[in-house]
Amino acid sequence: MPAKTAPLGAAVAAALLGSAAVFAAPAAAKEIKVCLIAGKTGALEAYAKQTENGFMMGLEFLTKGTMQVGADKLTVLVKDDQLKPDRGKSLLEECYGDDKADVAVGTTGSPIALAMLPVAEEFKKVLIVEPAVADSITGEKWNRYVFRTGRSSTQDAYAAAAAIPAGEEVSIGMMALDTAFGRDGVAAFKEALAAIRPKAKIVSEEYAAGNTADFAPSAERLFGALKEKPGKRVIAFIWAGAHPLAKFVDMKPERFGIALAPGGNILPAMAAWKAFAGTEGGIYYYYGFPKNPQNDWLKPEYQKRFGAPPDFFVAGGFSAAAALVAGLTKAGSADSEKLIAAMEGLAFETPKGTMTFRKEDHQAMQDMYHWRIKAGATDTDLLEWVATIPAKDLPVPIKNKR
Repeated sequence: MPAKTAPLGAAVAAALLGSAAVFAAPAAAKEIKVCLIAGKTGALEAYAKQTENGFMMGLEFLTKGTMQVGADKLTVLVKDDQLKPDRGKSLLEECYGDDKADVAVGTTGSPIALAMLPVAEEFKKVLIVEPAVADSITGEKWNRYVFRTGRSSTQDAYAAAAAIPAGEEVSIGMMALDTAFGRDGVAAFKEALAAIRPKAKIVSEEYAAGNTADFAPSAERLFGALKEKPGKRVIAFIWAGAHPLAKFVDMKPERFGIALAPGGNILPAMAAWKAFAGTEGGIYYYYGFPKNPQNDWLKPEYQKRFGAPPDFFVAGGFSAAAALVAGLTKAGSADSEKLIAAMEGLAFETPKGTMTFRKEDHQAMQDMYHWRIKAGATDTDLLEWVATIPAKDLPVPIKNKR
């Protein structure tokens, strides 16, 4: 006797259920490779170390310790460009080519970052620039694969300009690093002064290498240019690495009525300034200023792990991680075109607060801070908040001619 068969309707239903189960299965998890390039060897080693620490802690916080975005696993490859442009360029080629990285982040120095930009365009892969600041990165050297979470020279300049007294005649001498960072910074400062402090003028400029030992000739030329000027007289600094402020202080600029405005820096550099109570400037980040969940977690956690408060570039690395996770989450993929579409105009939270990638040039628009050195300052309790300079009040020009 033939075996009984299920009714046709039941068989079809069972098949359809099986097919539905197949189609409903989640997509296979993927590995997303991220290359972090930093100048871990050389004069800016401390900046690179902070950036790496901040980036990894940012990924940890934002993925709740899983190192996953959705089902996809993040793998981070860290490489040292040794502050050499040619090496930075070849490392990024290695990342995108040999390592098959989906996204890259870096780097510490502006000349290295500028050498890396064409590589991102050649491989059609996203490069998140942090912490290099030269305006040309999101200006004439920019391409559509470049996004910058780091502040630009112009954003630095507006913060510094906001610390100059409003409505007063001020003559300014500039002491700047002889790099793209320093020269772009001075040019940006001139523009910022013209926009928000029109009575302040730069009357003299000095540039020097980062390893300069004797600043006396530069200081004397600046003193000479300023000492007969009417109104307030200031020497402003745009510098990275070991700072020349103390050497200028030793030459007693106060005898000519000249004040010093050093600009923000990392905590070890600024600790040497604690004797100069009342000195003011602008800064990208100081751990005690922002009040938000990310910074509230970062401050005690970084102190616990590293025995110091989170510094300037720690926040920068964390912000790059925040941009990456937000971009991948919105795009649902590490595909470059999907990422670019997701990140243009993207607002994301960082230890500084909200940043927004401007659609036109992919510069992260962000708040800056006006600070003053406290009376009775210590190495880690150094600055007092004067004002937050909102991103909307920083008229950073678009210079990439997109």
